[in-house]
Amino acid sequence: MAEKTMIFADPYFLIALVILPAMIYWYIRKQAHRDGTVRFSNLIILNRLSPSPKQRLRHVLFVLRMMTITLAVVALARPQSSFQEEEIQTEGIDIILVLDVSSSMKAVDFQPSNRLEAAKVVAADFIKGRTNDRIGMVIFAGRSYTQCPLTLDYGILLAFLQQIEIGMVEDGTAIGMAIANAVNRLRESKAKSKVVILLTDGRNNRGELDPITASHVAQAKDVKIYTIGMGKRGTVMYPVDDPIFGRSFVPMEAEIDEDMLIKIADNTKGRYFRATDEEKLEEIFNEIGEMEKTKIDIKEYTRYAELFEWFAFPAFILFLLEIFLANAVFRKIP
Repeated sequence: MAEKTMIFADPYFLIALVILPAMIYWYIRKQAHRDGTVRFSNLIILNRLSPSPKQRLRHVLFVLRMMTITLAVVALARPQSSFQEEEIQTEGIDIILVLDVSSSMKAVDFQPSNRLEAAKVVAADFIKGRTNDRIGMVIFAGRSYTQCPLTLDYGILLAFLQQIEIGMVEDGTAIGMAIANAVNRLRESKAKSKVVILLTDGRNNRGELDPITASHVAQAKDVKIYTIGMGKRGTVMYPVDDPIFGRSFVPMEAEIDEDMLIKIADNTKGRYFRATDEEKLEEIFNEIGEMEKTKIDIKEYTRYAELFEWFAFPAFILFLLEIFLANAVFRKIP
């Protein structure tokens, strides 16, 4: 963004402009008291005479002098064009959202929706609140898949988020493989901060890589992991669909491995959070957003361009013009 203004480097020269009103006053008084005597035998002829073009333009020399002095004074004050510019530099953060889509995410302790739908709503708000950050998304259950690579196109990312459903990945909870997949997506990142936000409601029971080992890999790649255990403590209601009797709800004990999630976060200098409802989950994402702020530097520059010649040159031309007219067109005969 640039703003253009004009300033004077030596504005005290402008004080000289106060002589102009005095000169104008002196000239008007001089013209008013100007008289002459010429003897004629008859004034009838003089009364019939009209002013000549030379007489009509007799004030031109004074006007030229006033303009010359004005321009010369302004030139001495050194007018400058000032350009104010802002240079905005941002250091974005690369973030991978890792969402558990296993069947346990159907639990309805996050009323009025289940755990996954609540996570999608809060994650969407988190994405909309970011600027200049690349965000990607990994989903996992029995296996781990990249739902969306790192991107600045939040519209595409939100569309992929809405497509996530329980059952799109074979069931299970492969937390270690999900972390490895997320770290793999960040391995070429040049961002000042590389972050994984892992949201799960279970314990690792699938995959070739255990979560703790995966967290050491993340640590080696300077990837910070924030872990979120999702679900109320104790027994929660879980929907079961029967082809004959329809949907019913059965009690299910929460099985979040909090010790493991805490250790994953500690190994990578992240933090562990427990979300027991949608409001708490939103608070957690807001807190993570505050801890992982995009750095924005605004530098202001002012550039100056001398405008001296734009006033000095016209003043010189007007000065020469006055001399020419005074010694040619308006020349006085002694």
